[in-house]
Amino acid sequence: MRRVPGSALVLVPTLCCSLLLTAGCATEERPDSRPPPAPPGVTADAGSATSVHVMWNRAPGDTEIARYEVYRGRGKVKEVPGDEHMVDVTRLRPSTTYVFTVRARGTSGDLGPPSAEVRVTTPAAGTADRRAPSRPGRLDGKVLGSRAVQLSWEPSTDDRDVVSYDILQGGSKIHGVGGEQTAAVVTGLRPGTRYSFTVRSRDAADNLSPVSAPVRLTTAPGADDGRATAPTGFRATARRDDQAYSVELSWLPPPVDGVVTEYEIQLDGRTATTLVWGGTPPRGRATYRFHVGREAGVTYRVRIRAKLPDGAWGGFSAERTVTTDG
Repeated sequence: MRRVPGSALVLVPTLCCSLLLTAGCATEERPDSRPPPAPPGVTADAGSATSVHVMWNRAPGDTEIARYEVYRGRGKVKEVPGDEHMVDVTRLRPSTTYVFTVRARGTSGDLGPPSAEVRVTTPAAGTADRRAPSRPGRLDGKVLGSRAVQLSWEPSTDDRDVVSYDILQGGSKIHGVGGEQTAAVVTGLRPGTRYSFTVRSRDAADNLSPVSAPVRLTTAPGADDGRATAPTGFRATARRDDQAYSVELSWLPPPVDGVVTEYEIQLDGRTATTLVWGGTPPRGRATYRFHVGREAGVTYRVRIRAKLPDGAWGGFSAERTVTTDG
């Protein structure tokens, strides 16, 4: 898989040369012999006046990732195992703008290129703030199939401002959102497993609130169809362009935290292509058009799914049927 720079959605074919998947595709060289691609979807949010929460999506492709390296400017500041996609960078200065990038290192030791840069400015520290925010209230949650849950809570109050919220699982921080947000989707969970979640808030001086009352949720057993993590509002229309036919798709990204940068399109039940955004993906409705051939009167079944920020594939959208006209 390759990434193409730019803000438009781009077509990245599978190993076969044609759009439709065919048998007998050539075998690529071993993926571990190449550096991994740059991690997409990097975001950075101030956790306090002296800390920043950095998140990213799994590096695309088949290369096995040994670890991710987080850089502030040109210097490496953090390193996490390849199955983790977030980190808190601490000991920063208040009212300061920082630039972060993330690089993936494969199990062969090869270091991939840096991600797109993200900028974040820490808030002012204020004067001698020792008062912690209030406890987040009424934490609630619902199960989204076998691998995800959605959490929501009532906001904390502070004598100044709540800068961020930490989501905890069994006492360990697993996620973070900005102080204006009172909901989060946690993905990458195990099927048929009981989890306990709590939330706490943080102000600019890094004062932590008491943790909320826990909410206990059990994910659905087995592998499900992942409908809760599927793109919604999926539409497909056949178009004629210069004596050839194309299919125009549009959809809304799944409601998950983080940035969705990669999608898989299936045509007639088989993978046709992978779509990768080279720039910032739209938060609202996305569109894409691809060619399917010159023959009229052909009916296609098409659906789409997203690669979630934790690297797992979400559920498929509803399937649509289109027919090239005469």
